[in-house]
Amino acid sequence: MKNSVQYTITPKDLGAHLFEVTVTVQTPDPVGQKFILPAWIPGSYMIREFARNIIQISATSEGKKIALKKCDKHTWQVAPCEKSITVRYEVYAWDLSVRAAHLDQTHGFFNGTSVFLRVEGQEEISHVVDIQRPTDPTCKTWRVATALPELKAKRYGFGTYIANNYDELIDHPVEMGDFALATFKAHGIPHDVVMTGRVPNLDMTRLSADLKKICEAQIALFEPKTKRAPMQRYIFMTMVVGDGYGGLEHRASTALICARGDLPVKGRKEMSDGYRGFLGLCSHEYFHTWNVKRIKPAVFAPYDLRTEAYTPLLWLFEGFTSYYDDLMLMRSGVIDEAAYFKLLTKPINDVLRGSGRLKQSVAESSFDAWTKYYRQDENSPNAIVSYYAKGSLVALALDLTIRAESKGKKSLDHVMRALWQRYGKDFYSTSLNAGKGVTEEDVDALFDEVTGLKLKRVIDRYVRGTDDLPLAKLLAPFAVSMSDNRKEAKLGFGVRTKVSEGDCKLGNVYENGAAHRAGLSADDVLVAIDSLRVSAKNLDALLSRYRSGDSVTVHAFRRDELMSFVVKLAENDASNIVLTLESKPVAASRMRAAWLR
Repeated sequence: MKNSVQYTITPKDLGAHLFEVTVTVQTPDPVGQKFILPAWIPGSYMIREFARNIIQISATSEGKKIALKKCDKHTWQVAPCEKSITVRYEVYAWDLSVRAAHLDQTHGFFNGTSVFLRVEGQEEISHVVDIQRPTDPTCKTWRVATALPELKAKRYGFGTYIANNYDELIDHPVEMGDFALATFKAHGIPHDVVMTGRVPNLDMTRLSADLKKICEAQIALFEPKTKRAPMQRYIFMTMVVGDGYGGLEHRASTALICARGDLPVKGRKEMSDGYRGFLGLCSHEYFHTWNVKRIKPAVFAPYDLRTEAYTPLLWLFEGFTSYYDDLMLMRSGVIDEAAYFKLLTKPINDVLRGSGRLKQSVAESSFDAWTKYYRQDENSPNAIVSYYAKGSLVALALDLTIRAESKGKKSLDHVMRALWQRYGKDFYSTSLNAGKGVTEEDVDALFDEVTGLKLKRVIDRYVRGTDDLPLAKLLAPFAVSMSDNRKEAKLGFGVRTKVSEGDCKLGNVYENGAAHRAGLSADDVLVAIDSLRVSAKNLDALLSRYRSGDSVTVHAFRRDELMSFVVKLAENDASNIVLTLESKPVAASRMRAAWLR
């Protein structure tokens, strides 16, 4: 295809986990064409240095080798050349995550940000990629799943695919292998469910039916009149493993990882916690189709994938999505009220357990995602707050406030639709990497304009400030009560433990908790409590024999030195916070019904 950047990608060596990639430029920059690989992937706010996985690279023009110079960590430049050039390179693909690339005898997966060099200056012309079948005979039944538009390839087949520009090329991950496949339509739009990995008795019928309800509820939220989705096709592509969880959003698909045990089993009607969690993950990534893929912070329009892009608004884009993901399970009828309130208590308890919420606002957490949230350590609960978790609670607080103060005439739904109409549709049929993004000032003004209320006071206090949200007070008009059940919780001493080589190691020590006051630290290995051996399995059982206020002698290894501590147990430690929500069948439940349904 003329006037296009052309790629080929081949699973070259399954055992060595190598993709071979070529990129051909028909009209290179005559002063020396530059090629750049992204340093991060949208949706995951951490510099990942994908170029480190390029093993070897070379350039040719009409079959003759030409000089290729490395300019910096992710940029290469060919010698001046007026004829077409081809750059050939190998990519090591052994990152079993949703963010990069993975290849072995079971499947292949890649994000474009990990494998496709950007041709500087030619980002806006067509990009064609030939996805080639592995030569290994064991892969003769492999298929391809991607939302990239087909050029000469057949649906699910190897061959050529096309993107309007580089931004579109890298926003369509590719899965190849032997996978289970199901298709359903949500308001007329085909949605594929792709499952890679061994899953005995997978109930794809149930999964598809549940996802259809969730997708239709979200489409109707943003387009209540037209029920029009912002894509022509969508794919849920999932890698199933023994133990895993994660997702990453794209404009017309999502890449997911889940545990085998979290998926529904044929003939079993119960809703397991794991399956409920997987549906929540799917709901979260699907909601991003609007909120962050099309409605996005101004600094993401366009993305600069060479360096960090700082924004104080991730509480809105990730936090609000975290609020709506479970709410959409409820509104779609996939779960009931009791299950929803159980899900809602998790972020409440998680936020309150960490003293970091009193030191860092969610706006600051958003801005510091690159250096703090995505680079957490043992002290993180005492230093930072999650813009996902507290951001979801900010969304809840704003939704309840708007509904109560407007007497049910307005809600957070109206704000989301206004964001979509004003900022999202700019990206509807054009490049998602251009257009108008949202600023802090836009958000403040829009909330007040749409609701007719003065909500900047709420945003200043709970988003830019560090005050705890008054959730019990806000929930009361909706006939939902919040109870503190920490006295009924297991007695602890203010830590989060982890298993390390069979030992019971302290992962986090919560500030001002019993362990902190006694002098214990993260990475200490517990040996004994009152001369009784501690293992990874029996800590709770040992502590159950004591009462709040009792003192125990704890022996622990710090590095290779045995130390002794006296710990005074307390039921009000942050790690023991257990808040629960309960709905009440009174007249005010009409307000609750409007909120949840």
